[in-house]
Amino acid sequence: MDKNIKKIAIVRLSALGDIVNSAVVLQFIKQKYPDSQIEWITEEMFSSILENHPLIHKLHTINLKKFKKEKSFTLLKETYNSLKNLGKFDVIIDMQGLIKSAIVARVLGKNTHGFDKNSTRESLASLLYKSTSTIPYERSVVKRNAFVVADALNLEISDKMLLNKEAIFPITKKFDLDKSKKNIVFVIGASWPSKIYPKELVLKVCEALQENVSIIWGNDAEKLDAEWICSRTPFASLAPKMKLNELASYIAHMDLLIGNDTGPTHMAWAQNIPSITLFGPTTPRMIYETTQNIGIKSPSKVNILKIDKNDFSIQDIEYEIVVQKAKELLHDL
Repeated sequence: MDKNIKKIAIVRLSALGDIVNSAVVLQFIKQKYPDSQIEWITEEMFSSILENHPLIHKLHTINLKKFKKEKSFTLLKETYNSLKNLGKFDVIIDMQGLIKSAIVARVLGKNTHGFDKNSTRESLASLLYKSTSTIPYERSVVKRNAFVVADALNLEISDKMLLNKEAIFPITKKFDLDKSKKNIVFVIGASWPSKIYPKELVLKVCEALQENVSIIWGNDAEKLDAEWICSRTPFASLAPKMKLNELASYIAHMDLLIGNDTGPTHMAWAQNIPSITLFGPTTPRMIYETTQNIGIKSPSKVNILKIDKNDFSIQDIEYEIVVQKAKELLHDL
């Protein structure tokens, strides 16, 4: 690729954490191609995290989940037509590497780039790309995202650049916090029950730290768990209901985030906030570990090519370890 690149499409449909980790590439693209127009295609349900992002020229949403549920040919045709009408792109980068995302990329045009057959779980996706990148699936998700974009656009995204990145998401809302103690946000939810740290242990962490802990919730079940925790300790309070872009701003105000392997937890690294991510059936491959952003893994062994959703070993992570790591990170502030 060369500096004549003007119009770039990024396909990253889901999920929230992957979108958060992928968006870091925007600032590096703009550094080399300041006049480029970056357009992002994503699932509608996750779009608010990217709304009004200053480095995204246009955000396009689709609803493949709705099509999967309703099996509507009309909806599929509308989606196809809307993608075809986006115009010509100099390069189209599929950062997801799934068959569905590869199809979306190919509908956008011929100049597609993605992972090769040995670098993704759905190897057939590679057949839809004009060019491909090779990077082991076992590597950090953030590094994989950075590499496939860097390779497609002939630019550098080094570890040093990732460590010194600007905050990924703009501050869209200000929050007034009590500064008499450290402000910690705890993300208690996740997409699978086996990825959730038990609320009883979350309570013990709050009691041991004795700081201001704000409990994040995303649905009714999580809210009930959050209320259970808050009713049992003066050191925890219920976070307000927020849109995704507001949540990114909220987290940016915090001193520390502790959470399960889920989208909101990844926002801490994105916003350059210290964090502790708790892993049971998944691994620290899902984050970019730094001295300020660490993972604590349960004792179980994980095959990342065949994740065991019945691995509830996250409950075996001793709360004292979480507390100790939190104190160490807070002490370094």
